[in-house]
Amino acid sequence: MKKIIILTITLLAFVGMAMAQATTPFNGGTWANPVGGVTPNPLGFSIDKLGGHQNGGRGCVGCHAPHSGARGNGGVLSWNGTTYTSVAVTGNSGEDVLWGEDLGPIYTASFTFPTNADYPVGATGTVTINEATSPARMITGVAMCLSCHDGNVAKGAMMTNKSFEQAAGMLPASYGTQPIPTLLGADGGDFGNYLNDHPVGPNATLGIVGHGAINAAKGFFAVGGTAAVPTIVEAATFPGSQMAKFKDNYGLPSSSGARAGAGWALDPGATSVDQAYVVCTTCHTPHSMYVTSASGSNKIAGLSSGNFPTFFFIAAPYNPGANTANGTRASSATQFCRQCHFSGPGGANESVGISIPTAF
Repeated sequence: MKKIIILTITLLAFVGMAMAQATTPFNGGTWANPVGGVTPNPLGFSIDKLGGHQNGGRGCVGCHAPHSGARGNGGVLSWNGTTYTSVAVTGNSGEDVLWGEDLGPIYTASFTFPTNADYPVGATGTVTINEATSPARMITGVAMCLSCHDGNVAKGAMMTNKSFEQAAGMLPASYGTQPIPTLLGADGGDFGNYLNDHPVGPNATLGIVGHGAINAAKGFFAVGGTAAVPTIVEAATFPGSQMAKFKDNYGLPSSSGARAGAGWALDPGATSVDQAYVVCTTCHTPHSMYVTSASGSNKIAGLSSGNFPTFFFIAAPYNPGANTANGTRASSATQFCRQCHFSGPGGANESVGISIPTAF
């Protein structure tokens, strides 16, 4: 009898643990819903918005060392192309956004992205980042990201190479159980293979995906700012145009969303939207893993305020679990990609005369 009682208590304990695991990440918050005001939060995770970038509890200082840069985090910058050297640290360490990860390996390596017909990013597709000569956005928008997320030449500390959302049970069941890698150069295939990663760098331009043609026809985007610090601005709304309708249904948070130091990169002297190119922070923000917000300068589906679900630190609404109502709404995960890949195969609904709401 005692054994039965003990077994029953044990089983109840496990059931309680399972229930806690299933319910703990959720709360009853709300999200903005352009289709019908405010709705119950479809994700509702009660997890710090930094998510995986809490860095095992170190938080901000896992990336930003408040004193002495990489030296303050125990790193070195001296790198001979093969191994770290034991000589004194040289180079700029932490002098951009107090960066505390070791950028040495990134500054001496080359990264080759796809070059076939589907990814026409130039003659070689190879990106080399140099501390002294590379544009600032290649440092802050690519090198700093790779200093943690490379896994090949740069060995990011505390990286498990599995999506935090997956480990925490936050992803829709449709994602399956296979680990989702977070190290680009060590993703389970050949080390140093970046041919299955989205192109970045000065060859991965908006001109490649046809935005220049849209701009010429509709005048939607223009280069603003100054020659030293050019930015992409919204030239006109052109009510009724294809891109304007897309903006009504989803928004343009990654293009004209006024994300400081983010969005498309433009090098000094750029005069055409065609010259804008992709860096890691065009799509991602390191500071908010699963929620993104609208504002007056970053409207989402016409709303100037409100929070929207996202995944994988994507700096715009991106919810692969959104309710698309049997195809009568476009998933925000699809709409996100269509900001740049607006026309051509797989392009936006609006580019072919279809206009349906976005499911967030």
